[in-house]
Amino acid sequence: MSFYTSLSGLQASQTDMNTISHNLANVSTTGFKKSRVEFSDVIASSVSTDPRKMVGSGVIVKATQQQFKNGNLQGTTNALDLAVMGEGFFTVRTSGASDAIAYTRNGSFSVDSTRNVVDSQGSLLLVYPVDGDGNVTATGEDGLTNLQLQQTSGTPEATKQVATGINLSATSTVNQKAFDRTDTTTYNNSVATRIYDANGNPMTMTNYYVRAAPEADGLSKWVVHTYIGDDKMVPESGTNPAVIKFSSTGAIASTSEGTVANPLAPIKFKQFIPLSGAAAQTVTLDLANSTQLSSAFAVNSKTQDGVAVGQLSGVTVNSEGLISASFSNGDIVPLGKVALAKFSTPTGLRQIGNSYWSATGLSGSASMGSASADGFGSLMSGQIEGSNVDITEELVNLIAAQRNFQANSKALDTANQVSQTIIQIRN
Repeated sequence: MSFYTSLSGLQASQTDMNTISHNLANVSTTGFKKSRVEFSDVIASSVSTDPRKMVGSGVIVKATQQQFKNGNLQGTTNALDLAVMGEGFFTVRTSGASDAIAYTRNGSFSVDSTRNVVDSQGSLLLVYPVDGDGNVTATGEDGLTNLQLQQTSGTPEATKQVATGINLSATSTVNQKAFDRTDTTTYNNSVATRIYDANGNPMTMTNYYVRAAPEADGLSKWVVHTYIGDDKMVPESGTNPAVIKFSSTGAIASTSEGTVANPLAPIKFKQFIPLSGAAAQTVTLDLANSTQLSSAFAVNSKTQDGVAVGQLSGVTVNSEGLISASFSNGDIVPLGKVALAKFSTPTGLRQIGNSYWSATGLSGSASMGSASADGFGSLMSGQIEGSNVDITEELVNLIAAQRNFQANSKALDTANQVSQTIIQIRN
């Protein structure tokens, strides 16, 4: 019997060392939770056995208990790196034929080629859908959806009017050279404005200002050459290029499409088709706030009414798990709320590898919720949870397990020597 008692001790010690070795091997695994072997003694008895004379029969491994205390946090620069401070688990949909839901504490997420938010295994992060105000619109496991970052935001609008308030210096000399926009000596000043076509594509509208000799009316005359990209714009008035005139006070007296009676009329250009192939559009140039004073040339104001499509410029995650995307046009769009799961008995979860767990009858089914709700824990962005393995503690435990193994080996050797002695007596 002593042989089997020692053998059970050897097997138990071996399991302990295997578990400790597994813990040490995963000391750098993100979201890993260490395990601890729990033992139980073996006693064989009956109602007639004197309890004072009972002898045990060895040891068995009762359980390999997972330890779900939090690991150390490691800061990153990725807003999609998430850490749960509490009992919650991230919910992911694994890739492959099984397409199953798994739970993990590994919050290292990134964006794949199809703009889905995935972990290092390619599994999809599951979230709750939200409305424009960030309120959850579906709950429970049936309401989960994968998180996909939208690339653009907003409805584009073609530019119809550009308003520019400039000061053209009254001391500028008359430029008598033939205009050539590639030669800066053929114009006095220029102003570039970004405008948009019907699809939200950007274009550059450039106005070149050339001071011309005054006419018989005595008004100061400026010729305005306008280009959108490489296309020269022609005013609908028929005056090509456009002309603006200033009175002696420095205020606009007239434009190509205005007179002294109506000096503020904008210059309207004929319809053109953008190089991008977008729908044809008409643009007007409003110079009503422009002046001609003795001070130096200056651009005092510049606006346009076109709207570009916003391009994705960043992602943020707040402490409640609400994921929002910001766009280049200023839009901030809520995309979803990170779904967290918790279990009545997390130690009953089944480890399935890759820092994943699945629910079992021992763990109970997952209770779904979100960060900062009761029992789910808070969420931290730009942090990942490291392994909760303490190297020093595990090495001490490994030494103890080795000593236990050696002690049981010695007990087995002693039992063998006793058996040999008995055999020799009989001989």
